[in-house]
Parts: sequence; structure tokens; C-alpha cells
Amino acid sequence: MPTITPHTTVASRLSSLLETVLQTPMPVRIRAWDGSTAGPADAPTLIIRHKRAMRRIMWQPNELGLARAYVAGELDLEGDIYDALDRLAALVWRSPDVKDLPFHTVAADLVRLGILGTQPKPPPEEMHVSGDRHSKRRDRQAVSQHYDVGNEFYRIVLGESMVYSCAYWTSDAPGYGLADAQHDKLDLICRKLDLQSGDRLLDVGCGWGSLAIHAARKYGVTVLGITLSGEQAEYARKQVAQADLDDRVEIRIQDYRDLDDGPFDAISSVGMAEHVGTDPYREYAGILHGQLRPGGRLLNHQIGRLRLPEKGPHQPQSFIDSYVFPDGELAPIGTTVSLLEQAGFEVRDVHALREHYARTLRAWVSNLEADWSTAVSLTSPGRARVWRLYMAASALAFEQALIGVNQVLAVKTHRSGVSDMPATRSAFIA
Repeated sequence: MPTITPHTTVASRLSSLLETVLQTPMPVRIRAWDGSTAGPADAPTLIIRHKRAMRRIMWQPNELGLARAYVAGELDLEGDIYDALDRLAALVWRSPDVKDLPFHTVAADLVRLGILGTQPKPPPEEMHVSGDRHSKRRDRQAVSQHYDVGNEFYRIVLGESMVYSCAYWTSDAPGYGLADAQHDKLDLICRKLDLQSGDRLLDVGCGWGSLAIHAARKYGVTVLGITLSGEQAEYARKQVAQADLDDRVEIRIQDYRDLDDGPFDAISSVGMAEHVGTDPYREYAGILHGQLRPGGRLLNHQIGRLRLPEKGPHQPQSFIDSYVFPDGELAPIGTTVSLLEQAGFEVRDVHALREHYARTLRAWVSNLEADWSTAVSLTSPGRARVWRLYMAASALAFEQALIGVNQVLAVKTHRSGVSDMPATRSAFIA
């Protein structure tokens, strides 16, 4: 560790301090609040605008400390955000517990830089839920905090399709874009469910109603869509009315545990299971199984954990849980399949779409960046920064096979064991 003299620049002091605290060389360039810089010239730049950013990192030397400083605007990234986050990921995963920090080594530098002080309050965008985990009341809080950010904000990010799940990119032709890929995903789901005119479809976690409308308009089915988000329901109902589908699509604000509308011919659960949680998932799957007719199909579209860098026994609160998905859980695909089977389903097909989600997330980031000022005016600078950070980091996680996403097609067989399923996958996947 080099000795820091009084003539060393602020950026150099910060770089040395961070290397000591985080116990690894700094992979990015640093620009301090006084304009000084240090680090590799060809690397993305970590801009530390305020001493408070460093105070946050001293108190939380992990992804949450870095995220709080970024959301608050005290820390920024210059250069390619994906390159910057990829380099910083090594710091996040290797970060020590605050009790293990070598304060005796860096105390003088903390004083000289004016960093010592009480822990700053989290930015107002940090989410908080109360009550028993995955109770109806707490689940509604969690969903509301994530989805009730404003429909116009989501329209900027998601584009005209208003579909907030992995798209299905079937072409690289010029002019083929996000809206086309989301249309192809919705149609893929309908084909897998073998929707026929007159069928009843239950869409659990229906979002802004895009799948319900697509299924009713193209396949002639009647749809019940349920959500816990008031803003989603309001938007979906307006879209249903504009499409003149009020007689075939109903949108409710309802918890899945209160369902009593079966039997349905098919059920879609797209991006819903991550909110349900692993422990309650067996009950969730059982409820869906009970709502299906014999021979009916379930299409479960769910993000799953593949692998994570090794971490110690202390698990600090994550950025995603604090700012994006309170109480969200990512179960491995094997766990999901086992729980579906325990509920009585026969799993017939598992379709991995990991690379498709990485491409979708990059498209969402591009949408947000292209209309940044409007997005900020609709929410807050901090909320827009949360979405940019989480979507860019998630794109990298999918690309690097840290997480995946799968469509699981399952059936409720007849008592005789007959499944009513086709003999080959070609019936629903071209």
C-alpha cells in the first residue's frame, strides 16, 4: 500500500482508500469532487461528486452502499455503463463486512478527506415493506412500490407494447425491434397454451393487459386478468375498452389466493412467480392446479437463479431488494419444476430464454436513455437512476449466465393420465 502524502490528489487518495477498504485494485478511473483524476485512462470513470458518497461506502462497503450513492446522484458513471458495471462487479462481490474494515489503516485518510461522519439517510427512493413476509398485505405493498411508479414512465421504458417481461427475438432483420419481439413472445405463449376460440384464460399477474388483449383479439378467448397494482389495472381496463373487448376481458385487482373462478382452460403466469416467493410457491402452484380443468395447460414464465459468485456467511441487503423488487426471490429452475410437480402438474416442456432477456433489457435501457429528461420529470432523478442501474446490471447478469429465464409448460392430466398434449414440440414452437 503506497504512502499517501499531503500533496497527493484527492482522486489518488480515494483510489488508494477504496483499494484498501474493498481489498482489490480499482478497475476503473476515478474523478473526485475537486476535478482530480486517478486510475487507468482507458477505463470507464467513476465520478465521486460528493464526500457523502464515500461515507455511504464506508458504512456499507458493498453493492447497497454503491447503489445508494448512485441513486442519490453523489456518484456517477462515465463511459459505457455495461463496461463500468462489469468491472465494478468484482468489487461488489468481494466487498467485506463493515466490521472487518481496516479502519486503523485508513483513519488518517478518512479524516483528511472529510469522510468521517454518521451514516447518511438512504435516498427517498429506497423501498420499505412491513408485516409478515408474503402476507397478502405485504405482497400488495411490494407490488405497489414497484409497479405504481406511473404508467407513462413505464411506457418510456417498455415501449408501445407495455410488456414487462422477456421478449422473444425471432429475427435480426432490419426494422425488427422490441415491439415485434414482444408480439412474438405473446403469440408464443398463446400457441403453447393451445388457445382456441371460446376458451377461458386466467392471466395471473396480468400487468398492463397486453397478453390478455392479444389472446382475446387473436385467439377469441375470454380472459380474467388479475394484478395487485392499481395503476396497472386502470391502464389495462382502458386498453381493453379501446380494443372493444369489454365482453371478453376482465381485469381485477385481486390476490391469487382469493381466486374462485375456475375451471379455466389455460393459465398464464408471466413474471409473477418471482413475487410469490419460494416458500409459498407450492401453495401458489396448488391454487393454479385447482383452477384448471383436466387437460388444461399452465405456462409459467419465470426468472431463475443459475449461479452467483461465492459470498461469505454475512449476506448484506441487496440493491434489488431495497430499490426494485422487495421480497422478490429467484429460485433455480429445478426447484420450480419440482414444486409444480408436487402440486399435481406434469411438466412437459422447459424453454430457456436467457439471451433473449439480455437483449430485451438492453432495449429497455436504450429507451430510458433516449427519453431521460421526460422519465426524470415523471418520477424523480433517483427513480430513473434506479431503473437504469438495475436494468443494465440485469442485462449483464443474463449475459454472464448468473441468472436465466424459462418458460415451463405444464399440464393438469386427466385422471386416466391422458394429457391432451401433442406428440412433438413443433405444434407450438416453430
